[in-house]
Amino acid sequence: MTVRCLVFFVYAIVLCAGLACPWPSAAQHGHSEHRRPTDLKQYLEQLDRPERDKYQKPDQIVGELGLKAGMAVADVGSGSGYFTRRFVKAVTDAGKVYAIDVEQEMLTYTKTSIERLHIPYTAEFILARLDDPKLPPDSVDLIFLCNVYHHLEDRAQYFSNVKPALKAGGRIVIVDFYHDERSGDVGFPRRHLVARETAITEMGKAGYRLLRKHAFLPRQYFLEFVPVP
Repeated sequence: MTVRCLVFFVYAIVLCAGLACPWPSAAQHGHSEHRRPTDLKQYLEQLDRPERDKYQKPDQIVGELGLKAGMAVADVGSGSGYFTRRFVKAVTDAGKVYAIDVEQEMLTYTKTSIERLHIPYTAEFILARLDDPKLPPDSVDLIFLCNVYHHLEDRAQYFSNVKPALKAGGRIVIVDFYHDERSGDVGFPRRHLVARETAITEMGKAGYRLLRKHAFLPRQYFLEFVPVP
């Protein structure tokens, strides 16, 4: 991975919380790359704004995942904890949630936001590497990524490497923006996005098959994968 890509990825992977680029679009600044917001706290608060629920439909997503008390979930690119908090509630303190990010400040924000729920929970906050979420072997029932897939560089290799972290029957879920006008204004050129069919093909190369796809999100595809035996 080049230095340029490293810088790009460090500040881009945190966008999984469902808002691709809340600061002014790249076109407004005359260049095409994602940028780290100057006020990170304000950015995180924007990720959690209630208006976002209208297109992200987080409760419906979590409902479709069929999570139960005692399950273990990894939220890769946890960002503001937008989905992490919902996973904590879904699996209860009998389960476990791994919040994974490449920014320590993101993890601190997420932990604080969970503590403000005033509910018992079991969670681990992992400062990951760009190419490795650092999940223990046989640790999770579900690996979840929202708006992170298109930021990964060698995606087939990445998901091949994380396969040992899945328990028997484990799944990987990818939610990401469509590669066309359905995505709306994502704040950067759509060429950075990955088409749904491309994602399915790449996951096949990584050793997974498509288990289920959902079509209720207006701006994003929602895919579930399981390892090929």
